[in-house]
Amino acid sequence: MPRPLSHIRVLDLSRVLAGPWASQNLADLGAEVIKIERPGTGDDTRGWGPPWIKDRDGKDTSDSAYFLSCNRGKKSVTLDISKPEGQQIVRDLAAQCDVLIENYKVGTFARYGLGYEQLRQLNPRLIYCSITGFGQSGPYAPRPGYDFVFQGMGGLMSITGERDDLPGGGPMKVGIAITDIITAMYASLAITAAIAHCERGGSGQFLDMALLDSMVAFNANQISNYFVSGDIPRRYGNAHANVVPYQVFPCQDGHIILAIGNDSQFASFCNVAGRPELAADPRFRLMSGRIVNRGALIPLIADIMRTRGMHEWIKVLEAANVPCGPINNMQQVFEDPQVQHRALKVEIPTAAGPPSPSVASPMRFSETPVEYTVPPPTLGQHTREILHGLLGMEQTAIDALAAKGIV
Repeated sequence: MPRPLSHIRVLDLSRVLAGPWASQNLADLGAEVIKIERPGTGDDTRGWGPPWIKDRDGKDTSDSAYFLSCNRGKKSVTLDISKPEGQQIVRDLAAQCDVLIENYKVGTFARYGLGYEQLRQLNPRLIYCSITGFGQSGPYAPRPGYDFVFQGMGGLMSITGERDDLPGGGPMKVGIAITDIITAMYASLAITAAIAHCERGGSGQFLDMALLDSMVAFNANQISNYFVSGDIPRRYGNAHANVVPYQVFPCQDGHIILAIGNDSQFASFCNVAGRPELAADPRFRLMSGRIVNRGALIPLIADIMRTRGMHEWIKVLEAANVPCGPINNMQQVFEDPQVQHRALKVEIPTAAGPPSPSVASPMRFSETPVEYTVPPPTLGQHTREILHGLLGMEQTAIDALAAKGIV
């Protein structure tokens, strides 16, 4: 069966993470993604190593593992879009594409004659997705922006990290560029929704995706808590503002996560721990009481958890349907039987080297599964294929562009 977006062609003029992650999602769903890169250097993340992708002899290539993470399934075309000849090629490609993704500063593409209003004249069905730091409007619109900044500005760091009064307390960023990933996921959803609108007889449209907007929206229930109560959410470290106990506890040989989400789970935990009286205590019997009285309850649970080892606790708690788990490093993640069963590590065959390792898409389709056959492209690997095959350019014309450094 054709994959869901196998009829869609995407012109990807983005770089680094948010745009490339969104276009990789579309490639996983079957879209043909044409990635435009700068001649000579390509996407910035190609150089973000070590570690580097290895060739067939086990030697480092010039492409980083970071680039590998968000560019599978794409075709690479090198093109200098700052030159008139390069801009014309973008127009020619946009006329034959369904989706365009870019993440340059506000106004850059319009100055190149490649803005939405300009390209929609060539292709009224074009879905034009622009990903910026602050969006297309507002006092901050012209500013550049990076993930770390938005984790702070958007409120996430105010609720991430240990409490100020404890050792190591203070704001902490998440260990990945989560603002970029979240924005990419919203962008992927917005693009597929716009495709559905267009296919029902609508036109193309402009999608204004902002990292700040996405980060603020990501704060979810914490913002609702603030809106309803007026109380500013604070950091709880590994604890949860609305669920108790829901945090990390030390054991005899490590640490364990307890994630007890309802009253029956708490009663089960108390029985397994040999402390059934805690579940009957009017202070702790209901979740609301455990939240109010967390200061009394958490030290009691901490003492209980220190009496056994992590693996012993996990065995008995899982048997009692009490949510819990270990804290794995990346090696342990992929040694986990469930992760292995779900085949979350995939290796994509390559023509000129060892298989390209990648993390499987979490999107699982019963009829149109994601395929892993196209590794991240080498720089400019498909330039001639696209310019000649799609745009009909003669090889001599491509040679002339190459001589001038346009491709």
